[in-house]
Formats: sequence, structure tokens, C-alpha cells
Amino acid sequence: MIAALPALLPTGLPAALPSPTVAVWHLGPLPVRAYALCIIAGIVVAVWIAERRFQARGGRADFILDMAVWAVPFGIVGARIYHVVTSPQAYFGEGGDPVRALKIWDGGLGIWGAIAAGVLGAWIAARRAGYRFAPVADAAAPALLVAQALGRWGNWFNNELYGRATDLPWALTIHRWDAAEGRAVLGADGAPEVLGTFHPTFLYESLWCLAAAVVLVLLDRRYRLRHGQVFLLYVVLYCAGRSWFEALRIDDANHILGLRVNTWVAAIVLLAALAAFAVSRRRHRGEDPAVAERVERESAEQVPSTSSVEGASPSGDDASVADEQTVTQPQEQPRQGHDRPSS
Repeated sequence: MIAALPALLPTGLPAALPSPTVAVWHLGPLPVRAYALCIIAGIVVAVWIAERRFQARGGRADFILDMAVWAVPFGIVGARIYHVVTSPQAYFGEGGDPVRALKIWDGGLGIWGAIAAGVLGAWIAARRAGYRFAPVADAAAPALLVAQALGRWGNWFNNELYGRATDLPWALTIHRWDAAEGRAVLGADGAPEVLGTFHPTFLYESLWCLAAAVVLVLLDRRYRLRHGQVFLLYVVLYCAGRSWFEALRIDDANHILGLRVNTWVAAIVLLAALAAFAVSRRRHRGEDPAVAERVERESAEQVPSTSSVEGASPSGDDASVADEQTVTQPQEQPRQGHDRPSS
């Protein structure tokens, strides 16, 4: 029986990973785009994960959905602005059409703009609700990576953002693509035209984001990270991976000193996040994570009044985490003309 097993197994692996030939379906006059579905799936899953992480830190789970109402539109607008600014030729160059810059549905979103503007939207939501932003960002960081991992599959449907040509077993088949129709170009024989096989950079980035999300959760559990440190590590890990993926990609992009613009952005943001993480760790060196966690949970049970917070005189370990006392529960509105606590 054992000798017969090889005959039951496949004789070889597929020559390459397949790609879809259709990325848009129509429900009557309404186009349903696979790219949009992937982004929506990422948002839904990210909200679900962030809600549970934020609740575990003592916050209100339903606040995350309120935050998404701000962060998602900001992120979409920011992603489009970044794309237009870094690839302006199609809109403001020779033969370009500025009106196309407003047509988000035609494609063209930059993750850097999405993150920057989405963070701004989330900060506004936290400010309005009375939360400090750092704990919110720490809770959401792994969720953002999962959202990015799912969103990247939209590039697979669109046969876009692939890497250099390769014949590796996991090479990706890429078709000649009609972006206007959202489908592969058909040849004279009616079959989709194939350009070749290439590095599946979308898959590399998707897997990297999922692995980075797991690493963040494990580091957070091991070291009980606070003060925005989980979010800063998210930025570091994503930028490190993105630098490699950018080096593989062959799609059109503007260059500065021989390097793609996104490569420069990844390097600069990575260094800034590393510096901020080092400063945060140094600033909170010696702080007992258990005390910070206890204070967060106690504040979740009862929001301290303005007078009790201002009148308290913390000492020892409690003093080192006094700034965390109301980070997860909405802060009570200040009275008698005092300024609202900074978030």
C-alpha cells in the first residue's frame, strides 16, 4: 500500500499561481469591484479585532466603530491625495486630466496617505470622545496590519503591483489587463492573454502583514507595551517589509536619486518610528507594566472625577503611570473653565 502512494499523489506542482481574469461584476447598472470588497473586508475584520483589544485594555468596544466613521473616510481621501501627489503625470502632466484626480473609483490609492490621514481621523474621534490617543493606537495597530493584508488581495484581482519576472514555483501568472473593463484582455482564440509569471508582491506583503500582526500581539503580551509603543512597532515592521517589496516591484513609479518614492518614504518613516520608540522606552524606563495595566482596568470600572484626579498625589509606581489613569475611558469634561486634558 505504501508503495502505491506515489501514484496517488500529483506528479508535480502547478507551473505558477493563477490570477483572476475578472475583477468587476455588475448587478444591473451597479459595478461590484473586487478591490473594494477586499478593502471593506479588511475594515470589518480590523474593527472586530480592535474592539476586542481596546475592550481588553479597559475601553468601550463600541468606540472603535465610532472611530472608524472618522478614520475610514479620512484614510480614503488621504490615500488618493498621496497617489495624486506622488504620481501627478496622469492628472497634471502633458495630456493629463485634472478631473481624473477626483475619480477614486478608477483606482490609485497610496497606503502611506491612508495611514497618515486615517490616524488623523482616529485622533479627532478620540479627542471628541475624551480618550487619549496612544492607548487607542496601541489597540488598533495589529488590526491595521490585518486590514492591509486583506486589502492587498484587491491587487491580485486587478493583476497589478507585481514584481520582477520569475519562474519560481510560487510565481504569479499576470494577464494583459483592461483597466476600464476590469478584466483580462482576450486574444484571437478567446483566451485571456498572459504577460508572463512574476513575483507575487501582493502575497509577500499580505503574509508579512499577518506575521507582523502576530509579532505585535506576542510582544504586547510579553512586555505589556504602552504609550503608543505597539503602534510605533507596527510602523517599524511594516516599513521594513515594504522596503523589500518596493525593491521587487516593476510597475511605473517616480524616482528620487534612483530609488522609488515609496522606498524613500518607507526608510524615512521607519527611522522616525524607531527614534520615537527608543525615546518612549527611555522615558518610561523603570515603569511597572503591572501597575499600568491595573490602573487602566480600574479606570474602566469608574471614570475618576476631575477633582479626584487633580487632587490626588500619586507616588511610587502609581506616579509613573498617572498619565495612563484615564487613557482608556472617556475623560470627564473639565469644569470651571479648565482646559480639556490633552489626548
